Amino acid sequence: MTMATLSETTRTRGRPREFDRDAALDKALQVFAERGYHAASISELTEAMGLASGSVYKAFKDKRGIFLAGFDRYRTVRRGLLDARMAKVGTGREKIREVLAHYALSSHGASGRCGCLVVSSANDLALFDEEAAERVAAAFTANEKLITDLLRLGQSDGSIAAEIDVAATARTLLCVTKGMRVVGKTGRSEEDMVAVAETAMKLLA
Repeated sequence: MTMATLSETTRTRGRPREFDRDAALDKALQVFAERGYHAASISELTEAMGLASGSVYKAFKDKRGIFLAGFDRYRTVRRGLLDARMAKVGTGREKIREVLAHYALSSHGASGRCGCLVVSSANDLALFDEEAAERVAAAFTANEKLITDLLRLGQSDGSIAAEIDVAATARTLLCVTKGMRVVGKTGRSEEDMVAVAETAMKLLA
């Protein structure tokens, strides 16, 4: 018998049932994407997650708790998708191309119109919430470090020009990728976003 089964069979009357935390957070993220942090109500979130209010409050305490947990979930999922793309290629240059392609793919169509599902709302919350602000800053720092590491890999393997300024180029590509997500909200086409990615690659020549 697993611990989850044991927990289920021994819970007392009235105790909230176990649930798939990741699946519930994915549904909550859709509400935040559509409504924004401030407009999303706890009742909307509870309904979307398919949970009793007691389960939600016990697991996350409040709307802020749902959001912060969703933020972490979103970053984990997005990084997993990006890592899978980068694993298919070998050089630093090819990996940066995959990073840019990843953002281009996310910046058109329905996904593009949603924008960056969490960070756009997190910026609002970060105005008055120090913990949220720290999470946003950490996400941007991690993205910049990834690009920096890939640029250095490219210089080491000879696929990226040795004379480029790694720090400045990494910051530029960070701004390009985040800007793509913002511009994508205006309904840009896949061709538009791919063209941006291809133009950004010229910085590595």
